[in-house]
Amino acid sequence: MSHTTENDPYALPPDAIADPPRTLLQAMKQIGPGLILAASIVGTGELINTTSLGAKAGFSLLWLILLSCVIKVFVQVEMGRYAITHGKTSLAAFNTIPGPRFGASWICWLWLFMTLATQAQIAAMEGTVGQAAHMAFPGASEAMARLAGRVSPGWYDFLSTREEYVWASLTTLAAIALLLSGGYRRLEKITTILVAAVTLFTVASVVILQWTQFRIHAVNLEQGLKFTVPAAAVALAFSAFGITGVGASELFAYPYWCIEKGYARSVGPRSDDEAWAARARGWTRVMQLDAWFSMVVFTVATVAFYLLGAAVLHPQGLDPKGKEMIPTLSVMYLQPLEGTPLAGLRAFTRVGFLLGAWAVLFKTLYVATAANSRLTADFLHLSGIWPQQGTKNRERAVRAFCVIYPLFALGLYYAFREPQGLIKVGGIAQGLMLPLITGAVLYVRGRDTDRRVGPSFFSDACTWLAFFAITGVALYSMRDLVRQALGY
Repeated sequence: MSHTTENDPYALPPDAIADPPRTLLQAMKQIGPGLILAASIVGTGELINTTSLGAKAGFSLLWLILLSCVIKVFVQVEMGRYAITHGKTSLAAFNTIPGPRFGASWICWLWLFMTLATQAQIAAMEGTVGQAAHMAFPGASEAMARLAGRVSPGWYDFLSTREEYVWASLTTLAAIALLLSGGYRRLEKITTILVAAVTLFTVASVVILQWTQFRIHAVNLEQGLKFTVPAAAVALAFSAFGITGVGASELFAYPYWCIEKGYARSVGPRSDDEAWAARARGWTRVMQLDAWFSMVVFTVATVAFYLLGAAVLHPQGLDPKGKEMIPTLSVMYLQPLEGTPLAGLRAFTRVGFLLGAWAVLFKTLYVATAANSRLTADFLHLSGIWPQQGTKNRERAVRAFCVIYPLFALGLYYAFREPQGLIKVGGIAQGLMLPLITGAVLYVRGRDTDRRVGPSFFSDACTWLAFFAITGVALYSMRDLVRQALGY
């Protein structure tokens, strides 16, 4: 991206250099990119895919959820380290990888194909937000259908069986308006509040299970930590591994949020002097704190969603899909209260669930689109398809995709109307991309790393472990997917 103006968050002006915080409290005040990432992570992957995985596999894949949440953070940290010490976005860094080029590097093109596939996930978010809104306001859905019927009689018949369509459209327009109205700081504030609210509500719901017939026992958790994959859940498990925790899309996005937060600007342009190395080490430690703190947040939320699906939906053979996605998911929160002293909380819990579902899905739509728009503008610049000279031109490109992507996803939902299937498509695309990202990170790090700034031996070993684990899961899952497709 161009670095030509003082207001460019991707530039590294000398007057922006700042010493890193010296205390933990000061460092905590500087975190933020990871929480934006958590807002994207604690979304459809958790509310829909993770609970669906729990509904289908029971507790048996808890180990995979934990592995997915933890192992990919080591890759995330290395991408953040590279952004801070080189001032480069992820696509700019990967654009230097050898191999075929079509304006941009082959891996940048693979990112584009993956991003287009993940719009299926955005489509699922928009549709399920519509389902939640219809559950909350069925009278309003009917009124809007009748109003549309006055314009054209056929519209009433159409919308009365697709009540979520109007709400999905309104949600999409609201997201576009919000995306066009603010930058990084607003994004950070909104997502922090929503992540905290959703995480607390879901964890509280799991705690309440212990006073119901769906209580979770130690033997259930023990079963979940055995390394097994039920044959019926292979495709969903692979998709969940691609989405839960830091998915491929979030890994690509993290350096952008680190740069816009100001970590790279505070370090300044690369230099051989020790003052630069000291600043780089200090701000890298802040980034590591940011990444691991957000890991705790999204892991707690992800495990809570999975346990709800395994404890409540699995024993009843319920699988959230299609237009019954949100009603089925609401069973996780409402049914355990029946016949217990907590039954009086059903009305409150229903409202809480619908608000929580809206918050989970809307914030992920909001954050994912903000990230995808930035990366797409960067890709078009690097490839020469749409060069953006200067901050205003880049912002214009970003704003254009803040409109294009949500509308494209809305069209996908209208066309398919199957949230679980749409999410699976995006999850598999991200799962296939993960080994390539990790391999690319290891390559550019080995080629360009300044050893004064790390990584440590432990971090290096864990990043290699992440590469082998991610590649192993991808190969195993792809083998089983091919075998199932061929009927073996």
